[in-house]
Amino acid sequence: MPPPTHAEHLAALEAEVTACRRCPRLVAWRERAARERPARYAAEAYWGRPVPGFGDPAARLLVVGLAPAANGGNRTGRVFTGDRSGDFLFAALHAAGYASQPSSRHRDDGLRLADAWVAAVVRCAPPANRPEPGERDACLPYLARELDLLTRLRVVVALGAFAWNGFRLAAAARGHRVSPAPVFGHAAEARIGPWWLLGSYHPSQQNTFTGRLTPAMLGDVLVRARDLAAG
Repeated sequence: MPPPTHAEHLAALEAEVTACRRCPRLVAWRERAARERPARYAAEAYWGRPVPGFGDPAARLLVVGLAPAANGGNRTGRVFTGDRSGDFLFAALHAAGYASQPSSRHRDDGLRLADAWVAAVVRCAPPANRPEPGERDACLPYLARELDLLTRLRVVVALGAFAWNGFRLAAAARGHRVSPAPVFGHAAEARIGPWWLLGSYHPSQQNTFTGRLTPAMLGDVLVRARDLAAG
């Protein structure tokens, strides 16, 4: 029997992620959110499981967020899909040439990523969007394994401090440590092992509605990422 292909390894990781029940608090919350749907989504069947990463297996860019939203990725089954943060992110990825369309409404809407992979540090929707440290640590092996499987990866864009620190920990689990630890900031840069790490404010409504993060600001980070990936 031939050894598993690269795509088969990624598919196996996705299957493991979507079946995960490591964190009782997150399991209870994601399943409750799937049952107690708001009126605008009352007719929809929720995913209600951990949300795997997705994109181009040959990606040189990895975009990492915090966790799926209760009525976003937890509903659609695809990270950053079906919520305002995702609208902002995918519009920027499309403008930078990484996404086939500027919005994503559901898992099978035809969106394709080229040279990019999108994932979250924590794969289940957490209460108040705040995972506990132990929940983050329980989920980090999935991100670390993505780092192993995305063999062409050169640049990571961390959306927010939680994602920035989560990536640092996943990289450290693979033997890549930097001391002192690089500090998060918008447009911050750090070299960690074989990867460039770039920071961006998270595209949450709190940031985008107040102008703390604008399309031009995120676009500049993605252009910088593209230049580093090509260098």
